[in-house]
Amino acid sequence: MKRILTIAIALCSVPLSIFAQNNEPICTVANTSFRAGESITLNIYYNVIGLYVNAGTANFKTTAEILEGKTVYHVVGTGWSNSKYDWIFKVRDRYESYFDAKDMLPYKFVRNVNEGKYKKSQVAYFYHNDEKVETESSKTFKINKCTQDVISALYNVRSLDFNSYKTGDKIPFDMYLDEEVYHMYIRYLGKEKITTQYGTFNAIKFKPLLLKGTVFKGGEKMTAWVSDDANHIPLRIESPLSVGSIKVDMMSYSGLRYPLSSLIEKD
Repeated sequence: MKRILTIAIALCSVPLSIFAQNNEPICTVANTSFRAGESITLNIYYNVIGLYVNAGTANFKTTAEILEGKTVYHVVGTGWSNSKYDWIFKVRDRYESYFDAKDMLPYKFVRNVNEGKYKKSQVAYFYHNDEKVETESSKTFKINKCTQDVISALYNVRSLDFNSYKTGDKIPFDMYLDEEVYHMYIRYLGKEKITTQYGTFNAIKFKPLLLKGTVFKGGEKMTAWVSDDANHIPLRIESPLSVGSIKVDMMSYSGLRYPLSSLIEKD
């Protein structure tokens, strides 16, 4: 149950691509999928002995604000362990992204991690014209002009036209997290029906490349599905972990920009 929000956000935001199929960066992604006032909640299930346990919850809320004279979307991702298991390992995490309302590029990223005895707070500022990120501690990291943070990544991917890709296509992307820039890709796998804890949906399917670490196994081990409608909200993510496996299901939503027309039947 450790690092619940970190895992959930990674699972939900891995499918970012703001690159065309010729690998040329597209730095002016227009929002076509969400609006201020949207809220999405997901349940996180952990499996270590053949039985999935409800280990925690993640929520993403979107508002419109003004940051240094610019109109931005402010997305707050919060995650917490199931209260039944707080005595084993208590998690209360919060991630925030401020990204431009027009081109969807991030200006500011905030990460506050509170997991058992481990606590970490980070703030990063993006300067895309200068191709750099600066932290509150004055560290500087080189990026390309299209680099996203882990939250803005999720909201960029939701405005992609998946119909422009062929099954099997690799789509590369760059993402900044925890003072590193990761060069990754997703493999588009087409469309299919999927049944989740919430209901049965028409969905878009893909596999992201994962870097091997202490939590995830490397390679194309994870599978993710988003709604096959104009909202493109995350529906389910499944992945093996170094110990056990994890499943994340969308369980509730409000304030969607469009009707959730991909829903075939609600459980």
